[in-house]
Amino acid sequence: MGSMWQGSVLSIHIAREASAPTESLAEVRAVPGRGLEGDRYFHGRGTYSARASAGGREVTLIESETVEALFGGIVNADGQTLGIKLAPGDARRNIVTVGVPLNHLVDREFWVGEVLMQGTRLCEPCRHLEGLTQRGVMGGLVHRGGLRARILNEGTIRAGDVIRPRTS
Repeated sequence: MGSMWQGSVLSIHIAREASAPTESLAEVRAVPGRGLEGDRYFHGRGTYSARASAGGREVTLIESETVEALFGGIVNADGQTLGIKLAPGDARRNIVTVGVPLNHLVDREFWVGEVLMQGTRLCEPCRHLEGLTQRGVMGGLVHRGGLRARILNEGTIRAGDVIRPRTS
């Protein structure tokens, strides 16, 4: 894959309470150890906040290309096109990216605008997400449901910000 890629933030989404609809923001403050200001996980009110693994849930990212693939209809194992309609915020990930190889960023550091992040693990889809959206979403997002990341420095993330690898 190499490290010669550059992408950007297409949109930013937070949900203020567990299971609440997401809202789109032009910019948001990222805080190490807490997450994105105003988001359910920042305030410890997310569905999974009580879990020990919540530390890796400071921020989640998903590729817009994946969301668009769902729009176009992912074909499941039975050869049926799912034709799932998901708006960018419906995947309940905080940052929708363009041109970023998220699956390659586990254990890697990368910049989102002025904020340095470290990918922690892939964000596999869950039954909770499927319950909030529609049947078929879990199968469609397996291994491409996005990336969980830690925030390493405080800063503001804005829609349109450049996302790039941290170079030594």
